[in-house]
Amino acid sequence: PTKEWHKHLIELFRVLDTKEEERYKIDKYMEDDLAAFPYVNGGLFADEEIEVPRFTDEIVDLILNRSSEDFDWSQISPTIFGAVFESTLNPETRRSGGMHYTSIENIHKVIDPLFLDELKEELEVIKELKTIKTKKEKLEKFQQKIASLTFLDPACGSGNFLTETYISLRRLENEAIELLQGDGQIQFGFGDVIRVGINQFYGIEINDFAVKVAMTSLWIAESQMMKETEDIIHMSLNFLPLKSYTNVVEGNALQMDWNEVVPKYQLSYIMGNPPFIGHQNRTAEQIQDMELAFYDLKKHGKLDYVCAWYNKAADYMQGTSIRTAYVSTNSIAQGESVGILWQFLFDEKNVELQFVHRSFPWNSESKNQATVHCVIAGFSCISLPTEKYIYEGYKKKSVSHINGYFLDAPDTYIQARGKQLNAKMPEMVKGSQPTDGGNFFLTEEEKNELISLYPASEKMIRQFVGADEFINNKKRYCLWLKDINPKEYRSIAPIMQRLDNIVKCRQASPTLSVQKDALTPMLFTQIRQPATNYMIIPRHSSENRRYIPLGYMSADVICGDANNIIPSASLWMFGVMCSNVHNSWMRAVCGRLEMRYRYTPAVYNNFPWPDLSEEQEHRIEQTAQAILDARALYPDCSLADLYDELAMPPELRKAHQANDKAVMQAYGFWGKLNSETVCVAELMKMYQNLTGN
Repeated sequence: PTKEWHKHLIELFRVLDTKEEERYKIDKYMEDDLAAFPYVNGGLFADEEIEVPRFTDEIVDLILNRSSEDFDWSQISPTIFGAVFESTLNPETRRSGGMHYTSIENIHKVIDPLFLDELKEELEVIKELKTIKTKKEKLEKFQQKIASLTFLDPACGSGNFLTETYISLRRLENEAIELLQGDGQIQFGFGDVIRVGINQFYGIEINDFAVKVAMTSLWIAESQMMKETEDIIHMSLNFLPLKSYTNVVEGNALQMDWNEVVPKYQLSYIMGNPPFIGHQNRTAEQIQDMELAFYDLKKHGKLDYVCAWYNKAADYMQGTSIRTAYVSTNSIAQGESVGILWQFLFDEKNVELQFVHRSFPWNSESKNQATVHCVIAGFSCISLPTEKYIYEGYKKKSVSHINGYFLDAPDTYIQARGKQLNAKMPEMVKGSQPTDGGNFFLTEEEKNELISLYPASEKMIRQFVGADEFINNKKRYCLWLKDINPKEYRSIAPIMQRLDNIVKCRQASPTLSVQKDALTPMLFTQIRQPATNYMIIPRHSSENRRYIPLGYMSADVICGDANNIIPSASLWMFGVMCSNVHNSWMRAVCGRLEMRYRYTPAVYNNFPWPDLSEEQEHRIEQTAQAILDARALYPDCSLADLYDELAMPPELRKAHQANDKAVMQAYGFWGKLNSETVCVAELMKMYQNLTGN
């Protein structure tokens, strides 16, 4: 009966956790059907306090009938448990924990270049040997080698990296066994045949349930791979009872000594997918974790949480030949993170990048997978003679050195710079900042109503442009009382009410300078409005655009601090900044907000400008004007419309391509560079020559 399932399952679990010869202690008259179950061990059924929910008839039918109908559970991928586990968590739990479970494809982007490719190549060489004796010796040594390797995932989640690595090693071992079997050299028996075991795999995970899932996944993989071995040697092997391992431990990896999990001199590789959490989203405990992990780096506050696993690994790896590969958000190879994290690791911890995957979208087997863009960094703390590789998409490039931007270029760090690297170039500044609680701003309807009631207010109202207004062609207005006689607006009650609101808003601010600005509520707190027409560059822009939308604005339009501005910017400057050269530089060195580009004056100030002849300037002015002319053909379209990669009009795309060519010719790049990565590497060499560092 359904109501007795709870009792029967607990009884079954107790039997599965008890050796056959000791079961009489449970029930000397145990029924044969129950006694027939094997002893499982492994701690899988050891928890006698386990909660077993109530079962309905529908659930019983699902378990006994429908779940088994037309489905072979023996072939299920163990890594699917990670996706199943993730689906049981609410989105907030996943977000706060930085959890992103991993597809098989992406696991192999980590483990293949870390060690698996080398092992496969080694086995292929052995296969080509002609002498049977030599081949046998090499195969046995190869089997011993892969059985001696040890692996740690210090943020193992549900164990996908550990499980897929185990499966990959066992498949290599099975190839070796099959070759030995073919030569008639194998001695049958469990101990002699299979040497790779799940005891080679270590993990640390903060979620207690995920620890259980990871261990279960490894056992499932062990059973499946043993079946493959049985098919090769045509002999049954004993899978049960399971061996109990405590290699996957519950705990906070950033607060633990990893040597207590596995002594570092016994370890071969570290790998995994540590939590993706931006520095602005960390909890109080995660901030404390960062303090512990970066005990020797004070300026770690702007780094993402994942960076803590890099320093923790680097400390643990000292004095060893351990190699590590982590998946991370691509922010670790962009913007300020490079000068903070990688300069520290390179200079203080002797870290050397062995291979990297440049930015790619991270795919999960989870139903509600998070959309993030990632990089993979493979590194050691000793210099290795092996080749170094940069992977970009499906392309693999052998290089002699990899810098912190994951480029084949010298170790260069783009620093925050207050002035332009090229003194001839005009200054870029942020737009003006209101700090007003929204009280300076008016919609078009509010503007019209105010002017109709108080005609004198018309000269006090200006069009306002923030990044959203600029990119999406939205109309917005603001009060602009700079240089307006107070007598003119004191008689306009709605304006005075707004000023009173601004006073209260600023007085309530925790920032002392803003509190002082309550004395001048008629002015923006920071005024940088140019007296001339200016170029506008939105501070944040979608990562899906090939080109950041730039444009020109009249001095009469007030620019907000969500934009950067360059007063009196020439047309050829516009052409260079619209080009693929400048946008490639921007993508490499800018910061990010989520995945959106974050363009700061430092991107502009550090940019290596070309030394142009008059003819080159004139040519770029022509191609720049062609871009503006192509935009003008679509007056009803916003820049968001025009710069959507799927919707960009052919006239505009053609104009940009001509501009790209003109700028690349001015740099001497045309016909020499075949990728954005190579372009940025060349720009960094120029930067290094200009700065001497």
